[in-house]
Amino acid sequence: MFLHFGVNTFTDNEWGTGQESPAIFNPTGLNTTQWATVAADAGISLMILTAKHHDGFCLWPSKYTHHSVISSPWQGGKGDVLKDFVNAATAQGIDVGIYLSPWDRHDPRYGNDLLYNQYYLAQLQELLHKYQNVREIWFDGAKGANAKNMSYYFSDWFSMVKALQSSINIFSDAGPDVRWVGDESGSAGDTCWSTVNRTSLSIGASNITQYLNTGDPKGTDWLPAECDVSIRDGWFWHKSQTPKKLSELLDIYYNSVGRNCVLLLNVPPNTTGLIPHSDAQRLKEFKSAIDTIFHENLAEDCFIKVSSQRGGFGAENMLDSDHMWSYWAPSDNDGGKDHWVEIWAKDEGLRFNVIRIQEAIGLGQRIKRHEIYVDGKLMIKGTTVGYKRLHRADGGEVHGRVVRIRIIKARGVPLLSSIGLHFDPFWHSKFTVN
Repeated sequence: MFLHFGVNTFTDNEWGTGQESPAIFNPTGLNTTQWATVAADAGISLMILTAKHHDGFCLWPSKYTHHSVISSPWQGGKGDVLKDFVNAATAQGIDVGIYLSPWDRHDPRYGNDLLYNQYYLAQLQELLHKYQNVREIWFDGAKGANAKNMSYYFSDWFSMVKALQSSINIFSDAGPDVRWVGDESGSAGDTCWSTVNRTSLSIGASNITQYLNTGDPKGTDWLPAECDVSIRDGWFWHKSQTPKKLSELLDIYYNSVGRNCVLLLNVPPNTTGLIPHSDAQRLKEFKSAIDTIFHENLAEDCFIKVSSQRGGFGAENMLDSDHMWSYWAPSDNDGGKDHWVEIWAKDEGLRFNVIRIQEAIGLGQRIKRHEIYVDGKLMIKGTTVGYKRLHRADGGEVHGRVVRIRIIKARGVPLLSSIGLHFDPFWHSKFTVN
């Protein structure tokens, strides 16, 4: 969960000017425990807060600027939103992340490479000393067209982060740990590799977005993509906006989590300092829908046949609860033949509309092309799989007795950790495939 919160919440803007008075920041009912409870009820595993957005206003009492909660009426200038946030999330067993905008429209040092980078490094050091066990730090690459020209000392920033808290995952357009997916729609490419070449991100502005969206099968850097999208149209709370429909959120889920990515869903607190009831309810509906769809795996009641097997890495490993290190491995002596898995109904035929495939991602991403057949009829042509690939049947419900997953091309022997057939009652289509 992303939480965009700050002076923009009170000005009805998305990008602040940097000239906002700290006096406007006064969330009289701020309750970070409510944020964390909403997140826990939605099954969220990580929460990231905008400690400083482009307007430069800091949600913690930074000793390097007065443009912060120190100068606001909230809690008489004695408050610390970030501290409250970290404590509330930790109490719920949720990991925490920090967003610290490189672009700062308030600080007069911005535009001076040396002075601003020193300021930014000082705030990084302050944050990571003061708030422990941070799991992700977000470096947003957004910057206005008329912003002052300056160079960010990314290598110094990254080095400091790792020196202070070595287990942090660093997010930026080009990693070094997690990459941006290239858009803010919550959708990865239909082909999506966890690998890229970081040096290739300088190939030209017209191609960078596509490169980030799909990754690179020849990439040497392991940089899984993160899909950031807001539950509303805007990133900050606006009274005029409402949360997306459940059907839209499910589309986002299939196009992000279902395409080998992490979903980062923004849920902005309002001027009171609370996540609105409508957003909290939509999150509950979203979690309930996902639980409903994937609660039952129809493949567990079927016979599983495979093209071959290496040692003890049998078909049964695809139906256990370990989705990382337990897997089916075909023989690497198949003479170049395609590898396949077949799911056979024992009695009555199968009724489903979602097929799930997962690779043993701890050993790399391997599958380049795959196909899915139902009773011998080609149903899906697919490319990458990765940690999780979810295919929805475009035609609607599928009825059949034998489902074959055929792996046509892979980088090395494919290793499948889990497979599943599921029924999504929220997926409506005009047609039924028999």
